[in-house]
Amino acid sequence: MYIIIDIMINNNGNLSKKICKKIRLERLKRNISQEKLAELANLSRPTIGTIERAEVSPTIETIEKIANAFDMTFLELVDITKFEL
Repeated sequence: MYIIIDIMINNNGNLSKKICKKIRLERLKRNISQEKLAELANLSRPTIGTIERAEVSPTIETIEKIANAFDMTFLELVDITKFEL
């Protein structure tokens, strides 16, 4: 959990936007549609779209659902230190 706090402190408030971008890139990497991700994560397609456009900051619960849909852990999804944005 310390890694999340460190990233939050060192990213000037851009953490949420970077996580949103990573969600989109992970979805595209897996070649799945927003509709399919929404189904896998038990969310709506419009919710996925607003998250990917960084119009909203996803809750911890939503990030967890998306991570599970990607077969990732929560920490893997929010770890933007090793992800090329």
